[in-house]
Amino acid sequence: MIEVRQARYFLAVAETLHFGRAAEQLAMSQPPLSQAILQLERQLGVTLFDRSGRKVTLTETGRTFAVECRRLLAAAQHAQEVATQAEAGLTGALRIGVVTSALSEPLLSTLAAFRHARPRVDLQITEVDTAWGQQALLQHEIDVAVIRPSAPVRGLRIQPWRHDEFVIALPPGHPLAAGAPSPVDLARFADAPWVWLRREASPDYHDQLMAICRTAGFSPDVRHLANSILTQLAMAASGLGVTHRADIVELSLVSRERAREPLTEHFLRIAVRLAARAQPASRRLMAAFSIVDSSSSTAFAAGPSGTKLSLLVTRAIKPA
Repeated sequence: MIEVRQARYFLAVAETLHFGRAAEQLAMSQPPLSQAILQLERQLGVTLFDRSGRKVTLTETGRTFAVECRRLLAAAQHAQEVATQAEAGLTGALRIGVVTSALSEPLLSTLAAFRHARPRVDLQITEVDTAWGQQALLQHEIDVAVIRPSAPVRGLRIQPWRHDEFVIALPPGHPLAAGAPSPVDLARFADAPWVWLRREASPDYHDQLMAICRTAGFSPDVRHLANSILTQLAMAASGLGVTHRADIVELSLVSRERAREPLTEHFLRIAVRLAARAQPASRRLMAAFSIVDSSSSTAFAAGPSGTKLSLLVTRAIKPA
């Protein structure tokens, strides 16, 4: 197998057809260059130059070999550029694991800003739960995880990212659904029938919300179970009970502790900057769900035509 250096020496002679000028071009003396070309010919078992006349000329084999050497040098140059750009965080792949409740703002804006800043980076998103996201980071299957808070894990760097207020979706006939939404204590819903997300759908989210309700002084009366957020909202819209929205809990940005890859660091910087400017969840969700009908283009449209989903912000963290 020939080296890039050998290809460069050969092409210098092939393009000048003069060992002296080629040596000058390469900033070396002529004897070592002549020896290098002879050694290359012996290594390949071919004759690349015809030296019988007054001028050096390429043999047919030499002309064919020159084409391949140019390709080799171009590939080597490209590899160097790719490595340099990857080191600068301009190319490569960034694998991000996200929990379902993170798939809203400010993550969506963060992804858009990252793709705009790094258009040549292959961005790969995988839905995870918190435990899976941590393991995937440790096993180098992903580079960043946007997950819910958990106990510290050796080898992982955890950065608190977002903490939103608790958001409740009420049936249209609920007494608290009338008028402008205002914060109330979560304990006011202690006796209400609840629509709940199955634990199998997201164990950590299910358990965290149960813990919040218990901190508020009650265990929710779970009457109906759903497999998705859309189903939860549809059940609430039909009057079956109250429910909660998925992007209501604290999120963390998690990466490997000792790995400071340029792409990961750039993504984290964008995420932190945009989270500081993000609109509170309660206002975002009110805009998305204040009126939902079958003709709505909203991604979370649910319920029959004309159904209103009243949203209420509660102080789940500081129960009465």
